[in-house]
Amino acid sequence: MNPAEFKNISSAEAEMWWFAGMRGILEAWVGRLPEGKFERVLEGGCGTGYMSQWLGRRYGWKMFPVDLDFGGLSYGKRDGVLRMAQCDISRIPYRDASFDAVVSLDVLVHFPRGEEGAALKEFHRVLKPGGKMILRVSALDILRSRHTIFAHERQRFTRERIVEAVRAAGFRVLDSSYANSLLMPVALFKFRVWEELTEQEPQSGVEVPAGWLNRLLQIPLRLEAAVLRLGWRLPIGQSIVVLAEKQY
Repeated sequence: MNPAEFKNISSAEAEMWWFAGMRGILEAWVGRLPEGKFERVLEGGCGTGYMSQWLGRRYGWKMFPVDLDFGGLSYGKRDGVLRMAQCDISRIPYRDASFDAVVSLDVLVHFPRGEEGAALKEFHRVLKPGGKMILRVSALDILRSRHTIFAHERQRFTRERIVEAVRAAGFRVLDSSYANSLLMPVALFKFRVWEELTEQEPQSGVEVPAGWLNRLLQIPLRLEAAVLRLGWRLPIGQSIVVLAEKQY
């Protein structure tokens, strides 16, 4: 992650439409779990720690947020996020079978293509038998943008490739779906047409738009969350969500 992006994320993640909408989709995913109550949950690649704090408050989970970059962790320390630790998620400093669940959101995209397996194997190691993993990654190379270059994103996934990587790490995949689908035509126009025509330099896309636009952009993601709660799956989108289990 580009260290400069943490400041932008910290100022926007409570209110910006994308963060709020994707939290709704995450809630829909958690709601599909056979049991939603966990005692100890690792967030692998927590950034500012905001999501760990939100998950702890929302579900009563005891969160253990870890991240490689102290730049992100410093915002969490400032905001009172508990139990933050600095580490590489491909070498997690916790014992085997330490956690009931692992959450990792948009982190594996920062690994070089093909090297994400080291982190997935570590997630598998620190989970208890029967423990669950909720994973989200960015989807489809055609959606690479000036923002993803700025954020130092190294790869994007297809659903088939991330599912294969999760299985290769020893997990049983319980469910998977694309997400952030309804806005994909807008994203394609912006990334593949507008940004190229205007020859824009890499830059952050993380900012809270005007209030009315911020509320409007949340509507498609709310609709998608409702669809996912019903058990439907989306065939294409800008993100992929995966639910997996460490088998006994």
